[in-house]
Amino acid sequence: MNENNHHLVHVDGVVKNFQGPAGVINVLKSVNLTVQPGEFVGVRGPSGSGKSTLINMITGIDHPTSGKVSVAGEAIEKMSENQLARFRGKHIGVIFQFFQLLPTLTVAENVMLPMDFCRMWKPRERPERAMLLLEQVGLADQAHKLPNTLSGGQQQRAAIARALANDPPLLMGDEPTGNLDSKTADNVFTLFADLVAKGKTFIMVTHDVELAKRIPRLVEVYDGVLYEQGTRMKDEGGTTEGQSEEGEKMTAEPQDLRERTNA
Repeated sequence: MNENNHHLVHVDGVVKNFQGPAGVINVLKSVNLTVQPGEFVGVRGPSGSGKSTLINMITGIDHPTSGKVSVAGEAIEKMSENQLARFRGKHIGVIFQFFQLLPTLTVAENVMLPMDFCRMWKPRERPERAMLLLEQVGLADQAHKLPNTLSGGQQQRAAIARALANDPPLLMGDEPTGNLDSKTADNVFTLFADLVAKGKTFIMVTHDVELAKRIPRLVEVYDGVLYEQGTRMKDEGGTTEGQSEEGEKMTAEPQDLRERTNA
């Protein structure tokens, strides 16, 4: 049995380099991250720090230059593109900032796409499941409309229903509220929190400071290095106002962090 099976997500020493005009660009620098089932983890950091690249490593959209990534005990960096697509369809629901709904399909048909692709659920059961998921996100009355007739918040809810189509244990969001007004973003975030309360694991990149305050566990990416919230300045030899003296660079297990927080 894989030693990382008790972690839903395990990122071990991941490096990601890109070849630029002036030479090699080191985007991720030996990143380590473990996420347990049922956790809600926020990822913050300035633009270009490596946040989206980290998300792409975990979803298998891109591959690490070196290091290991496992999801649900499977080493995804070793999978072929076809294997990755099937694995992602069953185990990871991805929610994008700009929804990525197919414009020529109805909302319900968009939700059924992952079921069709992965051959999940019997064909006659898929429309019923799509309606159940749309009802869960408050969109049952919009099921037979095209995406461009919906508001931004409604389209994002449809994208969430699509991400839930195959009942994946892990949800990934890359700025999923970034294209929404503050009230709609708050409503969508509440839906995310409800999903976590029901047992889903959610990793979410966000620039929204107020929403980030509501995420139980927050990590920060700066210059390709990953830190637990509030520990970056201490690790670099500086101090931050109100910073805990027990902060440390992000290699600790989440349980260790919770124990320190609850102490």
